[in-house]
Amino acid sequence: MTAAPAAVLRPHAEDEYAAELAALAALDDRPRPPGWRLSPQAVVTYLMGEGTAVTPKYVGSRRLIEVAVATLATDRALLLLGVPGTAKTWVSEHLAAAISGDSTLLVQGTAGTPEEAIRYGWNYARLLAHGPSRAALVPSPVLTAMAEGRIARVEELTRIPSDVQDALITALSEKTLPIPELGEEVQAAKGFNIIATANDRDRGVNELSSALRRRFNTVVLPVPATADEEIAIVSRRVAELGRSLELPEVPAAAEEIRRVVTVFRELRSGVTADGRTRLKQPSGTLSTAEAISVLTNGMALAAHFGDGVLRPADVAAGIAGAVVKDPAADPVVWQEYLETVVREREGWRDFYRSAREAAL
Repeated sequence: MTAAPAAVLRPHAEDEYAAELAALAALDDRPRPPGWRLSPQAVVTYLMGEGTAVTPKYVGSRRLIEVAVATLATDRALLLLGVPGTAKTWVSEHLAAAISGDSTLLVQGTAGTPEEAIRYGWNYARLLAHGPSRAALVPSPVLTAMAEGRIARVEELTRIPSDVQDALITALSEKTLPIPELGEEVQAAKGFNIIATANDRDRGVNELSSALRRRFNTVVLPVPATADEEIAIVSRRVAELGRSLELPEVPAAAEEIRRVVTVFRELRSGVTADGRTRLKQPSGTLSTAEAISVLTNGMALAAHFGDGVLRPADVAAGIAGAVVKDPAADPVVWQEYLETVVREREGWRDFYRSAREAAL
């Protein structure tokens, strides 16, 4: 049963930004690769934003997005590589929405992802009743994308077992997917391509074979270069999530956003913002995505259990939870940071007290 639009918790990019995509398509008079809804230049404009009419989906280097889009306009697949929280999934979804008008052809990589998720499976009731047939075939998102000339997305490629990863090689090199049981093959229609995302920082990562890696052009998405850039990303996403979750409106919380981003950047880099104090680094990545999560949770606390103003107490526990991933080593890192940096920092006294209470 399909939920009514008002009940959808997280609309697909092509639905949420349908008006922007339609406006760009109407004004787009540049050449479009076969099967594309927009020209490469319009796709980049959609991702990077333009004035007040097109909101930025990615804050960072325009050249990186141009390279990614140019890759997809060729016969090369795209691998978005970076540490967790660098907007790989976000960029992947919006690229697919802008190019194909459909971001839903998705393979979510896990340690248990089977080869059928990349190739095809079978409806076993029909298979037993009538034998192998097209009606009994259950196409994977990759197979559907090939047949329809769309973009398929493979999230967390390095989470997938290595032998399953290599099921992509035929699709990427030959642009075809054989179905031996039917004596047929599906050849890729123009417009087909694959966007994969991966990181090499988390546990449980499976290295890509050299044969598979050669079939991707790799674009590395970096962490935000400056604190101001990261604050802008976090502020925008927190506001969007607040509206999407229909949280009661919380007044502008620029001070707490800057505080959370500062803590994350300092612990992530192992040095304070002024460069004077070296810090121990926690085991986690402390990504921009985690900062967004901490602040969204803080907004919910402030709205439902506080006075409607985002305060240090609303974010302190969330920051501690993000920092302390390893119960043996990370509490020491966090306590040392509180005592050597936070306690001495002007204007951070309330946050220090709240963080100390949350750590008890």
